[in-house]
Amino acid sequence: MQETLRSITVSEAARSLLLAGGAFVLTLFTGRYWVAWLKSKKIGKQVRADGPQSHLGKTGTPTMGGIMIVVSAAIMTVLFNLRGRPSMLLPLAVLISFGILGGYDDFLSLTGTRSKTHGLTARLKFVSLLLIALIAALALYLPREYFGLANEGCVQVPFYGPINIGYFYIPIAVFVILATSNAVNITDGLDSLAAWTLAISFAAYGIISFIAYPRLVYLHAFCFTMVGANAAFLWYNAHPAQVFMGDTGALAMGAALAVVALISQHWLLLPLIGIVFVAEAASSGLQTLYFKWTRWRTGTGRRLFKMAPLHHHFELSGWSETQVMQRFVLIAMIAAIIGISLTLTTRLSRGLPVGPVSGPCVAQPVPGSGQSS
Repeated sequence: MQETLRSITVSEAARSLLLAGGAFVLTLFTGRYWVAWLKSKKIGKQVRADGPQSHLGKTGTPTMGGIMIVVSAAIMTVLFNLRGRPSMLLPLAVLISFGILGGYDDFLSLTGTRSKTHGLTARLKFVSLLLIALIAALALYLPREYFGLANEGCVQVPFYGPINIGYFYIPIAVFVILATSNAVNITDGLDSLAAWTLAISFAAYGIISFIAYPRLVYLHAFCFTMVGANAAFLWYNAHPAQVFMGDTGALAMGAALAVVALISQHWLLLPLIGIVFVAEAASSGLQTLYFKWTRWRTGTGRRLFKMAPLHHHFELSGWSETQVMQRFVLIAMIAAIIGISLTLTTRLSRGLPVGPVSGPCVAQPVPGSGQSS
């Protein structure tokens, strides 16, 4: 029995790495044509005039490059990781849905058709993303047999083990999806930064879903498909970037990462594994709050950072764009390593018994769930 399980896990690991390679090749091949088409249509980004002066030369660089990641990852998942594996429908649907909304928003902002009565306003965009996130949260919680879990609403707490938070899971899941998608979007401001940190985060959850409880081998394959697609995008996004990810990719990648973390039950570690995303989003939020607070107290708004998000602060402090990106990526790598190690601190992840196997959050494999014990 143990030998059979070992052969299954080895074959699934090989499959996942092949999917990563396939996604890389597909994204690399299609990317050149997509970048060329964007350039021919002059679909270029407008850089904010009050930003670092070194960024002004990026004006006109094609955006909406995230489409090449979303499409390639979707194709590889449908062809090689969906048949008999319905648990992959949710991350795939979230990836595509957020990608469509982000792409529509990118298109309207680039073509100048946004107005009070037409286009995707900030309120409509938020409501649309909120609706998709709510549907995803309900899908994660309600159909208990869907992901092969004995009881939904579970979270694996490092050094303690699994607990069930009940209906509180739904609003928390909605928040995690929305917060992560927007945090990745904010991070997408330097060449290669978002794609690098996304590749690291997906790789971390790919490893977690393979070695920690619950062991979800099909989620492992999806994660490494995303790693391969993001790695290929870096070919075109390396400094100086030929194309930017845009809302199309950033919102879709962030939402997909959040859903992956929620399915794995180790979403409590997402702020650590995605520490760069958290720092970037927090710096923007704190900058706004501090400015409003000081303006209310003194009549003059003051800045907490030289510029938000955080990567611009360091640029204005004298770091080059490449230095900021590389140092942030190094931090992301170490944070991911620590996050992976923390998943192995629970008794179930170490293969030790925890009460009756039918208890809350202790799952038995269900066909099509992608779970192996």
